[in-house]
Amino acid sequence: MDLQTLKLRYGIIGNDPKLLLALNKAIQVAPTDLSILITGESGVGKDVFSRIIHENSLRKHVRQGKGLVSVNCGAIPEGTIESELFGHVKGAFTGAERNRKGYFEEADGGTIFLDEIGELPLAMQVKLLRVLENGEIIPVGSSTAIKVNVRVVAATNVDLVAAIRSGRFREDLYYRLQQISIYIPPLRERREDVPLLFRKFSSDVAEKYNMPPIFLTDDAREYLMKYPWYGNIRELKNVTEQIAVVEKERTITRAILQNYLSYVPEEKMPALFTGNTGGNTTAISDRELLLKALSMGQMISEMRNEINELRQAVTQLAQSVPISSHTTINNYPYLDTPHQHAQENSLTVLPTDTPKPAEETFQDSEVVEDEPLALEEREKRAIRMALERHGGKRGQAAQELHISERTLYRKIKEYGIEI
Repeated sequence: MDLQTLKLRYGIIGNDPKLLLALNKAIQVAPTDLSILITGESGVGKDVFSRIIHENSLRKHVRQGKGLVSVNCGAIPEGTIESELFGHVKGAFTGAERNRKGYFEEADGGTIFLDEIGELPLAMQVKLLRVLENGEIIPVGSSTAIKVNVRVVAATNVDLVAAIRSGRFREDLYYRLQQISIYIPPLRERREDVPLLFRKFSSDVAEKYNMPPIFLTDDAREYLMKYPWYGNIRELKNVTEQIAVVEKERTITRAILQNYLSYVPEEKMPALFTGNTGGNTTAISDRELLLKALSMGQMISEMRNEINELRQAVTQLAQSVPISSHTTINNYPYLDTPHQHAQENSLTVLPTDTPKPAEETFQDSEVVEDEPLALEEREKRAIRMALERHGGKRGQAAQELHISERTLYRKIKEYGIEI
């Protein structure tokens, strides 16, 4: 089947080279039984590619099963996903009143499309790997393996390589799934196709509701092509249908279009969409930059709060104990004399802003340089003594220090304090 016929059959609009490459690869690998991993953002049409692969394979005339079975792995609760995929026998769990086939058995002889494969729990990833390697499933509550002849096509909008690094996805399953990998580009990587899709969707609405078609002015078309389309084809279709139904004016100007595309102002659009990358071919979207900034800001804020909590705790404890001029030793303002032990081992700390007596003021410039170290030593000793007074109970020690138990636990690890 040539590409033009393929696009007409499945309603695919566009001439972008990346899109045509993906379609070509899908047609070439369809007759094989190799596992296929389709990657791309949400809304790019991964489900359409699964149909292309199945309906152009040798499994399209399957009789014993359902041919193509589609499963959204992210929509099934973790507690029932094994039963949904592999089935169960009567009495396997409460409510299992009869034997039930799972999706794999239903797809026997055909193709199973596992959408959002990146959401599959780790325990199920192990069992899926066994299916791919041995072609066997074991229903829940059974000890007998069932042979199935199923071709697996998986899809994800998750970066599986990053998921592997973070321990959320098995590396062996990744390589087993992507015997063939097909990447579907997002709309922002095929800007020339956006006006074509807009025209197709608007024509469909006009025909369905017997309405006059709508048209874009030149500036509206340019603005439409620069828009990032985070929701991809799904978002474009939704916006087009809204405009076609709601707007009385059939000529759509840039001003009208902006009422529906206000998600990202034009002046804040990524350089990738304006055509000016400044030599940077990996321009980052505003959304990604914002998320990174928010994440970093939150982390800094949490660290600042923890430091302030510890400083306040040290100051409050110091103010509750009398301070003499003989309590500063080795430039660390802690009571470490016989007088200290006479206070029933209570923590006595000199605040950082308390002036030292004149006879104990060091002239050496190293005093200023050692101040950060002194603060760490004060914190370490304050934590250690609080833990000793409460027999190593972190909750009570944190309450005395006026900090959260989480902060105390982090400081114990940071300073290597043994309880």
